Amino acid sequence: DHDYPYLSDGKFVPHGIYDVKKNKAHINIGMSCETAEFVCDSIGKWWKSLGAKEYSKADKILILCDAGGANSYGHNIFKVELQKLSNKINMKLQVAHYPPYTSKWNPIEHRVFPHVTRSIEGVLIKNLEEAKNIIKSTTTKTGLKVTADIIKKNYETGKKVAKDFMKTMKIKFDKCLGKFNYLISPATA
Repeated sequence: DHDYPYLSDGKFVPHGIYDVKKNKAHINIGMSCETAEFVCDSIGKWWKSLGAKEYSKADKILILCDAGGANSYGHNIFKVELQKLSNKINMKLQVAHYPPYTSKWNPIEHRVFPHVTRSIEGVLIKNLEEAKNIIKSTTTKTGLKVTADIIKKNYETGKKVAKDFMKTMKIKFDKCLGKFNYLISPATA
């Protein structure tokens, strides 16, 4: 859809979660737009289907993010969506954003996405199910395992946060580089 959008019947938006310790990746495929809500739905879907089983004793999830895009440190809507996710799964979310222009140090960028890209390279993808199956076939010599799912939901772009959104947040900014590093705790009822 990037090179010749007029020839496309649609698009797919991948969002990846990479477990560095186990060398496992999970790619959720969206069908509309990359938004903060989509990113958080993707993390929530991973937690519910895989993460909670693999890390049943965990009380916190560490999320490494790039500086820009839907999960930007500067977008308050991402923080609001993370708060909703934290409340929903009842887990603390420790968020660490890579500073601008340093995303190449994010492990998912060189341990997962180049291999996924190689898997779909030159393939005419006809539907989301086919994209999912191709992505799931991704492997490496180092034993990377990739799973994939589809999120069939249309996401609205351009959402804004309320002016007083911080009143509903349970967020603690770190003393060191607080705008990039923070902890979101579930809000109590």
